[in-house]
Amino acid sequence: MQERSVKLNVDADLRDTRTVVLDQGDPEEKREEIRRYFHQTYDIDEALIETLKYHETFYRRADPLRHPLIFYFGHTSVFYVNKLIIAKLIQERVNPRLESMFAVGVDEMSWDDIDMSHYDWPKVEEVQAYRNTVRQLVDDRIRTMPLVMPIGWESPFWVIMMGIEHARIHLETSSVLIRQLPIDQLRSHPLWEPCRASGEAPENELLEVAPGRVRVGKAKSHPLYGWDNEFGEHEAEIDGYRASRFLVTNREFLEFVEDKGYSEAQWWDEEGLAWKEYRDAQHPRFWSRENGEFMLRNMLEVVEMPWDWPVEVNCLEAKAFCRWRSAESGKQLRLPTEDEWYLLRDRLVEEDQPYWQRAPGNINLEHYASSCPVTEFRFGDFHDMVGNVWQWTETPITGFRDFEIHPCYDDFSTPTFDGKHNLIKGGSWISTGNEATRDSRYAFRRHFFQHAGFRYVESEKTVQVSLDVYESDEMICQYCEFHYGEELFGVPNFPRRCAELCLELMKDRPRRKALDLGCAVGRASFELARGFEQVTGLDFSANIVRIGVQMQDRGYIQYTRLEEGELTTFMEKRASDLGLDEELERVEFFQADACNLKDVYTGYDLVLAANLIDRLYSPRKFLSSIHERINPGGLLVITSPYTWLTEFTERSEWIGGFRKDGEPYTTLEALDEILDPHFRRLGDPVDIPFVIRETRRKNQHSVAEMTVWEKR
Repeated sequence: MQERSVKLNVDADLRDTRTVVLDQGDPEEKREEIRRYFHQTYDIDEALIETLKYHETFYRRADPLRHPLIFYFGHTSVFYVNKLIIAKLIQERVNPRLESMFAVGVDEMSWDDIDMSHYDWPKVEEVQAYRNTVRQLVDDRIRTMPLVMPIGWESPFWVIMMGIEHARIHLETSSVLIRQLPIDQLRSHPLWEPCRASGEAPENELLEVAPGRVRVGKAKSHPLYGWDNEFGEHEAEIDGYRASRFLVTNREFLEFVEDKGYSEAQWWDEEGLAWKEYRDAQHPRFWSRENGEFMLRNMLEVVEMPWDWPVEVNCLEAKAFCRWRSAESGKQLRLPTEDEWYLLRDRLVEEDQPYWQRAPGNINLEHYASSCPVTEFRFGDFHDMVGNVWQWTETPITGFRDFEIHPCYDDFSTPTFDGKHNLIKGGSWISTGNEATRDSRYAFRRHFFQHAGFRYVESEKTVQVSLDVYESDEMICQYCEFHYGEELFGVPNFPRRCAELCLELMKDRPRRKALDLGCAVGRASFELARGFEQVTGLDFSANIVRIGVQMQDRGYIQYTRLEEGELTTFMEKRASDLGLDEELERVEFFQADACNLKDVYTGYDLVLAANLIDRLYSPRKFLSSIHERINPGGLLVITSPYTWLTEFTERSEWIGGFRKDGEPYTTLEALDEILDPHFRRLGDPVDIPFVIRETRRKNQHSVAEMTVWEKR
């Protein structure tokens, strides 16, 4: 393999950058500050990638549950383009092929849902050229867009900050993947020098934490950028507890390993046992044995085990250790909750990033490019309240009261509100920007590896975790009722009726694969599976499509149905009650853009686009290319009430519903014209009524027109 030729970025200033204060300052000075923060973020991202020694290294899968690094190299730049498109700050894509391939990756796969799809990854040089183009595009937007202070959710500069902070998240997650690549695939780098100090590990001990009140959650007027899950309100009275003075060290965790902790099933819950069997885990992921001695894998090198550094494990391992230590010590030990972590943190940490003069802990890249001894950074009687490694908690993430989704990134938080993603707090040595702030809230699946460790607490209070969360988002609940609720006024259930008509049309045709485009919460996808071997449901909104995934995973969904005013009813809908039990396993759901689909979505005998075309930003682009996805003789079924609104589709993108050459031009006429080169229409259009329930006494009654098109 030929080594990559790169100019190593040695700008030391990159190791001390701060997120931007958005509510004060001169607009033009703030514009330049954001521009500088953007370029610093780009530079540090590329400095991280400079550690990859060969072009081939980009395509190695460091972790079987994650994409290779070529994906993340392109993904952070694609994210800017996609969000600028959604926010209508640019009108044209830079490279539709790359922006489809790098838009959404199955980034947090479980060992039982690994995406092994083949991707025809582009060359590194092509991705680098794309990144350079996007850098210039975003720079131009920063320099020319209107900037009004303060910068809030509605500002175009909020979207720029979204792209920057998203890239900084992937700076950390990519470093974890690099840490799992073979050493011979990597090169040292002056910007990524690890800590060289180590010594004997201190004896850990439990210290009292007095009871108190916790207040968390940002107001919209908060001066710093934040992700949607940080906003809202949450208050709680916290009982006193005892917490370990230090994070659990490699030495302390070694006791668990040497006591056959990984072999004894009694310390592991069901999820932990399944993961342990999958990984055949015998010790922490970043430990290895050489000549009978444990070594530690840092990002770019293997070193003798620093026993006084914090151990780095996933949540399942941390919880198993706590069960073992409880039995060994006779104390009730567990991980802290998010509220318990905040109670201690707020008493010990005086300043928040970006306001500190010097990072008070091993965080923000201001000290080391690795962990360091747990004794180095003291906070009162405790150590490492922030920094060094993330700290696992007992708390699965959910939204605070008044949680609201940002319209430009509807799938940042809500896919994790499933009881399977536990919060990590405090940041690590490479946590920068928003990640290094007090209010950051990041959560990962419990088997996931980050630069994460833990401290334990002693408490008699049992943590109650509820996995049954009733969906409360008004729009999503309306979709749930529309798809899974009772029929109203004698009008058949619309998704079910569409699927029934499709299956009737397909009765004498091949029924191998079907595509449900704009699948929403998934009812039509499941109904199509009654007659198809495989059904793919795609929707632009991951926040919406996750409901179908919940039905598939759990066999039921729960949501709140609005009755009147503030009165609601808790609803539960089960697949078994709908006769769909056997169909669940034949459906797969993904987030996707119907106007820019990945190449993998092809070879369908049927494509259903139900009430989709008048909600697309470019319906002509969709209609002109959908034939590429359908087998010869296959069917395209379109339903729509033709409700053209500039809220969804720019006026210039409407395909019908206006006067053309002085005469009325309908959407049906446009469909005939656009689809004719590749399809022939079968029969006359059919009206399909549908009712959308808003409240007990208010409903929308509409009529969609169904047309059927056979590919020539």
